[in-house]
Amino acid sequence: MTKGIYILGNDVVFDHLVALLNSLEVNGAKDIPVCIIPYDDNLQKVRVEIASRSNVTLFENTDSIDFWEDFATQAWTSHKKAQKVWQAKGWRQVHCLGMHRKFCCFDGPFDKFVYFDADTLLMGSLDYIYHKLDEFDWVANDFQYKSDLNYVFDLSSEKLAEIFQLDRLKSQIFCAGWFASKKGVLNRHNSVELLNKLTSGEAEILSLRGTDQPLFNYFVARSDISFYNFAYHQAAGVTGNHWSSKFDVIDYVLYDKGRRLTYLHYMSISAAKFTRLCAGEDVEIPYREVFLHYRYLNSPEKLPNLAPPNLLLRLGRNFKSLAVKNFNNIMFKLRSFGIDGD
Repeated sequence: MTKGIYILGNDVVFDHLVALLNSLEVNGAKDIPVCIIPYDDNLQKVRVEIASRSNVTLFENTDSIDFWEDFATQAWTSHKKAQKVWQAKGWRQVHCLGMHRKFCCFDGPFDKFVYFDADTLLMGSLDYIYHKLDEFDWVANDFQYKSDLNYVFDLSSEKLAEIFQLDRLKSQIFCAGWFASKKGVLNRHNSVELLNKLTSGEAEILSLRGTDQPLFNYFVARSDISFYNFAYHQAAGVTGNHWSSKFDVIDYVLYDKGRRLTYLHYMSISAAKFTRLCAGEDVEIPYREVFLHYRYLNSPEKLPNLAPPNLLLRLGRNFKSLAVKNFNNIMFKLRSFGIDGD
């Protein structure tokens, strides 16, 4: 079976993408083909980077992209609470629609795959993940189950307990920023069945505190497919992977109490901070030297000399942040009174 890696990306996360691709090459995935799923059409730098790498391709199946965007749109537009909240915030009908393009993994060229959000670095071999896919249709390795279930499902929905056993559900949730599965596990047939359930009222159980993550978790739990989470079943023997944890760094590889990490995830840290860092700004980011090492692994001469931003730039940012905050507050109040604001 063909095994591969999918990454969702565009030029906004270009620095992330380069760092991740370099980490794949040197930390155990050099011979595994990679396919970049476009978050949107902002891909000028990404296309140039792909052209320089023989094992990296761009996912260009527009039929698949359109199908899964329509799937996500129908699911979320049937979520009445989501539509009310997002409209009040001035957001689109589907928050971060591009994130849902990662569903295209199931239509791609790889029979078995590992999906990475771009803000990730590979630290160790993926062999054990691919081997586990011989037994299970979905494999994860994260401690999402220790967090608030409300990040994935809406606990205020009475329907949630009617659909799932909450105690069992708690042990099955996972982070949709890194997972492994197989081609066709989610397909045009079973997705229609799931969509019918969602649009018939089950969409209300999806949490508004995520983007694509509630839908992915809904699919796995509602389909009752075989699922395995190393961090749940082997909690004492696996490592953490979140940037907020304290890890040891040895030769730009992270270790958790002597055990080598499989991946490091920079989730929730703005991509703009990494862009500023790579432009030479002294931005505080956890494991910053590790990130910069992989970002400039193939071009060490371009490694920036970091310096703090000047006073004028800092004042400008503070003013802009305050102005945006005040504008959003005003627009929210206008919508609360039923005033369009246009």
